Amino acid sequence: MRIIRGRNQRRQIVAPDNLPTRPTTDMAKESLFNILENQIDVEEIIALDLFAGTGNISYELVSRGCPHVTAVDENQNCVRFIRETASKLNMPELSVLKSDVFKFLPMHKAKYGLIFADPPYDCQHYDLLVDLIFQNELLKEGGIFVLEHDRTIDFSTHPNYYDHRKYGKVNFTFFSASPQKTV
Repeated sequence: MRIIRGRNQRRQIVAPDNLPTRPTTDMAKESLFNILENQIDVEEIIALDLFAGTGNISYELVSRGCPHVTAVDENQNCVRFIRETASKLNMPELSVLKSDVFKFLPMHKAKYGLIFADPPYDCQHYDLLVDLIFQNELLKEGGIFVLEHDRTIDFSTHPNYYDHRKYGKVNFTFFSASPQKTV
């Protein structure tokens, strides 16, 4: 994986094989950030990266000027890798927490301009994840929640849904605290 844009542009990041992750592809990540850059100012938001895995999305956000990103993952090896990589890349804006996302969200009260979640594709609780974000009002007004998921998941009837994009095998569904029209 590589960082596409910003102060760490073109930096390659090689994750160890023992991490239980499926990093977002560079093509999908580049497409995602093209969409996001037209909707939010990354340099003025606080972001939350759930099921952070390798930290791929977090590094991209910080590299593009995001002032603070919180990465959450349950796996100790993932947390260690993200911390080590953030240190090597000189990214003090990136905080990493070891936590089960489903326990973290109900107890967390901060609000974010961007929340990104990439749970394992075999996750059985996509609906709960989306509900926890909106029930706990974790998005700021105008904030965006992006969920990466398997092709079999459909949130088009959710009241906060506003768009869906597919890039190869990667699917992103976009939600907002105040739903918008498709981008």
